[in-house]
Formats: sequence, C-alpha cells, structure tokens
Amino acid sequence: MKQIFLFAVAATYAGVGADEYTHRYKSGDKVDLWVNKVGPYANPQEAYEYYILPYCAPDTRHHPDQEGIFNALKAHSIGEALGGHALRHSGHDLIFPSETTIGEMSLLEACTTKPLDEKQAQLFARAAEDQWFYQMYVDDLPVWGMVGEMLPDLEAAAGEKFLSDISHLEEVAARLEEMRGELKPYVYTKRTLKVSYNQDRIIKIDLKSEPTSLTEVKVGAQLRFELDIQWEKTNTPFHSRFDRYLDHAFFKHLFNWFSIFKCLMMVLFLMGLVVLIVLRPLKKDYARYALAHGRRDEEQRENEDEEDVEEKCKPLMDSECRPNTHRSTIDFEDSGWKQVHGDVFRAPKFLPLLAAILGTGWQLVILGAGFALFVVAGPLHGAVHEEWGEIMYFILVCYCLSSIVAGYASGSYFKLYFATTPAGRSKSDTDGASQWQLVVALTVVLLPTILAAVLFVLNGIAFIYGTIYYIPFLTMMKLFFFWVFASVPLCILGTLLGRHAKRGSQISEPFPCRVNAIPRPIPGDIPWYRVPANLIPLAGLFSFGSILIELYYILTSFWNYKYYLAHSFLLGVCAILILVVCMTTITVVYFCLDSGNYLWQWTAFYSGGSTSLYVFLYSVYYYAFKTNMNGLPQTAFYFGFMLLISLGLGILCGTLGHWAANKFVHNIFRNVKVD
Repeated sequence: MKQIFLFAVAATYAGVGADEYTHRYKSGDKVDLWVNKVGPYANPQEAYEYYILPYCAPDTRHHPDQEGIFNALKAHSIGEALGGHALRHSGHDLIFPSETTIGEMSLLEACTTKPLDEKQAQLFARAAEDQWFYQMYVDDLPVWGMVGEMLPDLEAAAGEKFLSDISHLEEVAARLEEMRGELKPYVYTKRTLKVSYNQDRIIKIDLKSEPTSLTEVKVGAQLRFELDIQWEKTNTPFHSRFDRYLDHAFFKHLFNWFSIFKCLMMVLFLMGLVVLIVLRPLKKDYARYALAHGRRDEEQRENEDEEDVEEKCKPLMDSECRPNTHRSTIDFEDSGWKQVHGDVFRAPKFLPLLAAILGTGWQLVILGAGFALFVVAGPLHGAVHEEWGEIMYFILVCYCLSSIVAGYASGSYFKLYFATTPAGRSKSDTDGASQWQLVVALTVVLLPTILAAVLFVLNGIAFIYGTIYYIPFLTMMKLFFFWVFASVPLCILGTLLGRHAKRGSQISEPFPCRVNAIPRPIPGDIPWYRVPANLIPLAGLFSFGSILIELYYILTSFWNYKYYLAHSFLLGVCAILILVVCMTTITVVYFCLDSGNYLWQWTAFYSGGSTSLYVFLYSVYYYAFKTNMNGLPQTAFYFGFMLLISLGLGILCGTLGHWAANKFVHNIFRNVKVD
C-alpha cells in the first residue's frame, strides 16, 4: 500500500509542481531532481537503479520517515520504459529563484548513512573498482558523476581538479591503469550541483564531485553525503541548452567528408562497371537477337509452304529436301540470357517465405523513411537526442501503421508468381487457400517472432541481474495488445488488398514472357566468377564498403555515450548505399542469367542482404578492439542488439536489391522479341 501511495503522490507532485513539460518556472516553484541509473562506465547496458547503492535519503520533507516521495518512480510512457528510463525522485529540494536574485543562491542538503554492513561496503567497493557512474536529470537535462575511485591513499587524491565529471569519465580508466600499489575503494561524499537559468528557463546543469571529500569504504563506517545546490544566471538562450552535450568536432570530422567522397567514387566506379559489364553486352545482344530474328523471318517466308517443320516453325529441310544449313544461325538466337526466357519468371522456391520476407523488407523501408522524416522535423517536436521516449513511441506507431505495407507487398508478390506454380496452374481452391493462409501467417509473425525471441532472452538476463533494462510484464502485455489489435489487422488487410489489386493492362499477362510448363536444366559447368555463391559475398563487400566509416560513428554514438549529430551525412550515406546495392545486385543477376541460371529471385535478395553479414562481423571487431565491455549482461545486450540491427539491415537491403533486379529483368525481356 505504501508503494501505491508513493506512486500516487509522485504523479500528483509531477502534475501540480514545477512544469517539466513546458520547461518554464516561476519564482518559488519546486524543481525535481531525478536520479536515473548507476552502473559501470564501460558497460552502458549494465545499469541499475540509483538507490541499489546504499546512499542515504536527504533530510528533507520528502524523507521516507515523513512519507515523502523519496525514491518514488516517475510516471513514464511505454517508449521511456523500453529505453530503460527508471527515474526516481532524489528527495532533494530545488527551489527556482526569483528574477531579483543577485549573485548565487546556495542550499546545502546532507544526510548520514547508518553504519555500513559487509554487503553495503562491498557494493560501494565494487562501484569504485569498476568505475561506476550515476546519472541524474533536472528539467530533462542529464548530468553524470562518478561514484568513487580506487586509490592507494588519500594523498593520491590531493590536488585532483576536474572541470566536470563528464570529462573525468573519459580519463578514469586510463589513469587507473597507470597507478600502482595496493588500491583501496573511496567514495565521493560531497557534490556540488550548479544550475544555470535564463529568466524562467533552466539552461545548464553542472555536477562536480569534490576530491577532498573522498572517504574510504569500510565495514561499519558512516558516510555523510552532502549536496550543495547552487543557482546562477546565464545569458545562453534556451534553444542552445543541449549544445554542450553534442560533440560537433567528433561527428563533423574530416573523415566524414572523406567517407562521402569515397562513397561517391565507389558509385562512379560501379556505374562504369555496370555500363561495361552489363549495358554494353546487352546492347550487343539486342543487335544480335534482332539480326537473328530478321534472318529467321526471311527464312520463314521462303519456306512457308514446307510441311516438314518443327514445333517452333524452324525448317529442317530446304526446298530441295537437303538439311538446312542456316539452322545454326537460328539457334544462335537463344544463346546467352535469352535462352532462359521461358523460365526466368518461374516462381522461386519457398515462394510464401520470400513473399513474407519482401513484405517485411518494404515495411522496414517505410519505417526507415518515416524515421528520417521524424529527424528532419526535429524543430517541430524537439531534437531526437532530447526525447528518447518519444522516439521509441514513434517507432512503435510507425511499425504498426506500416504493417499494411508489409501485407500488401507480400500479397501482391505472391499473387504475381503463384500462377506459375503447379498449384496455380491446377487452380485448386484448397491448395490456393492454404498457400494464401501461409503467406498471411508468415508476414504477420516473421519479424515479431525474431524480435520476441531475442528480446525474451535479453529480458531474462536483465531480470536475473536486476538491471533497469528489464521490461516489466505489464509493459510486455501492452506491446502484445498493441501488436494484436493494431499491427495484425493492418497486415491482414494489406494482404487482402494485394491479393485483389489489379495491374491495369498487365492483369492478363503479368510477365513479358510466358513460363514453360517444364523447367529447363541449369548448366553445371560455368566459370567460378558466374557462380552465385561466389558473387554474393563480393556484392555485399561493395555495399559494406560504402557505409564503413559512417558505421563507426553510428556504433560509437550507440554504445559510447555520444549523441549522433551527422544526420545529413547519414542520409547521404543511405542514398549511396541504396545505389550501390541496386547496381551490384543487377550485375550479379545479369551474370547468373547469362550463364543459363534463371533462379535469380533468391540470388538478388542474398546479394543485397549479404551486407548484413559484414556489418555483424564488423560489430565483433568493434566490440573486441574499440570498447572495454565485459560481463554477461553487456555482452548479451551488445550482440543481441547487433544481431537484430544486422538482420533488419539485411532484409531491407535484400528487398531493395530484389526490387532493382526485378525491374532489370522485366525491362530486358520486355525489349526483346520472344516467340
């Protein structure tokens, strides 16, 4: 009952107190200081609730003895819950100053812990040894500080001066390695919180831990924690208050421009490669096929009265009953990629699965495009680095709404190729209905099942270790109902729309060429450079090379406490990636068709999707050589999320590659005369 009361008080306090939503305050308003998490600096996902450490409650009106809201959980949205936000009230009082305040206002709040038992002392010692840091929020502005240090003695801390604990976080690990001797755990017991404001808005938060307050952690020791709250005026405008958290020098480095230049050179190279390997041979093929057709038409006119002809109307005998000497010329017509015209539009193997994957891919394309628009519209709703909960909620909503796109894409693709299957030719209602049901089921559950399986394992690990990234059962039920009552119906509706959609004049003849009833054999003696298994990894390598440098910045911002800024660079790199994926996939498909292999659908998807394999391999390299991550929770979260990211990128790129190859195949066979 007490916890329920604290939740109610917290909600009431947040609603009638200081206005954290408009970020405007009046003189005398209460400003909440929230504590979020504490954990090892090297492991971003190994984060625990702040008061897992035996900090004492400040002696204010919020103290638990006075039934205050100390340690009460702040109400948060489903997006904030998924993002690992566990804001709890610190119990400290911050009173917004008046406009007439001259100089600084200062308030010192303190409390003393009870004698530390062995478990509490071990917690503080572990926090100091593993370089734990904590995070606080004031008016949605984050601030960080170190829990403690490992030092030989107090003299090692004498003379230590840090501009802020944010810069100290970057130095502590390297400095610890340089120290020798027997290290002991020390905890910072005095902190100074400086709040800068401009008129009725809070602009800047600074937190400084006093090195002279370092106190050794021992069993039975009583620690007196002090927080000195200071207010000062500033002229910095409100819209610039988040700039100090953004590392412009890191993201706008010369390497970013070099990345764009390198990618453009790669695109030009691939364009030349496509022209040299694909377009020029195609042009020659069209000329040869046109010449062969001309000769064949002339021979047919000369021998139209002959009765001894083949099924394709090719004369076996000339007018004097001698073997036809021009037959080699006629057979030359069906050499190269044109020889597979009767099979190139045959349904691929596992058609329902491919249709579901492509539908999911188009859903991810829409989701990515929607997120890009969300980023561009930052001035309308707030910068993306300020509202993480809003971002997660937007992704959920966009995913559900785009489910109709997934259903439509999978349904229309399956309808297109189902007519070329034996079940489609037999027009059996039973077989057709079961196949359509399979397509709907796969489209609905394919991506959610993979996500749920990975997140279930990660959530179990988070629960066992007690981290704040554990998703409560109630939140999981909300996600489940969100999926069942929003995503699933839209996906089914999209599949029905795709099944009954008309294609205008193409409704009777969806393909440029008819599909033969009996498939032709695929040649086995082809050169190694035309084998799909050898071409697919090469295509993925080109695509991966176009995003390699930007991928480093993305992983650094995702795993190393940096806010990603180079959105314009990212959009440019994404556009280049799409071009590279399309061109490499077209080249691979042309090589396959020209060698007599008409199974191009899965080859096209694998060519684009192979980029994800290199992305995941690079993430392994990044984990081993670019981070100091350790432990099961962080390792599981890192590789679990990178697996999902790589898989999503592979489906997206594979879908785009398949789309480009599909356009290419339709165009080349549409522009050539086929009987």
